[in-house]
Amino acid sequence: MDLRKGFHEPAEKPRKFYKHVTVVHAGTGWQVQLDGRNLRTPKAELVLLPTREVADQVADEWAAQTDVIEMATMHATRLANTAIETIPGAREGVADQVAQYAGSDLVCYFAEDPAALVDRQEAGWGPVLARAADEEGLHFERCAGIVHKAQPAETLARVREIALAQDDFRLAGLAFGVALFGSAVLAIGLLRGWFTGEEAYDLSRLDEAFQEEKWGIDEEAAERTQRLRGEAAMLDRWFRSLGS
Repeated sequence: MDLRKGFHEPAEKPRKFYKHVTVVHAGTGWQVQLDGRNLRTPKAELVLLPTREVADQVADEWAAQTDVIEMATMHATRLANTAIETIPGAREGVADQVAQYAGSDLVCYFAEDPAALVDRQEAGWGPVLARAADEEGLHFERCAGIVHKAQPAETLARVREIALAQDDFRLAGLAFGVALFGSAVLAIGLLRGWFTGEEAYDLSRLDEAFQEEKWGIDEEAAERTQRLRGEAAMLDRWFRSLGS
């Protein structure tokens, strides 16, 4: 389940139909209201959020809309919808997909050369892999080059266990993160608060940034980088808003 690619904008974007966005406490959670009406998912389920901070994050996206509603930019709203509609009935499958990313995790594939890139990867990825081993019991096999190297079965089982230990909202964020970073290690690290979302994203594109420094960067690539770094910042806020 790639939560970043599974959404398609409607052919005609809906026009903004509300003026006021508010957040209210409702029993066991928090609700976002548009002109006093409770926000609902595309399948008409009530959007009940676990913390005021998450509700504020979703509300901020609705408040930021102008003439039309740009759902493709409303990542926290989409995460909330997924956590409510999809994750409860698909937890095992989502955990399997997180473990699959770990099976070919980006931060395990170090370059063979040039030395400057290898040094940068060692400085960036080495401490993350060490921390994953020390704090999470995740022992990954590093390799040089692009040939696939199988990871220990117990490591993949531990990744799956970590995923299943999360509530539906955190699991939705974790699935979003592994697709964004190409790395279960970085997504778990962001969940645990080892680094910011922007730092995690920068770690995920060390190779790309190295090539840009050498050959330059075009406008389209720069826009893509800015957009994805924004998604990483959103995910950071999502995890922090859910609390420890």
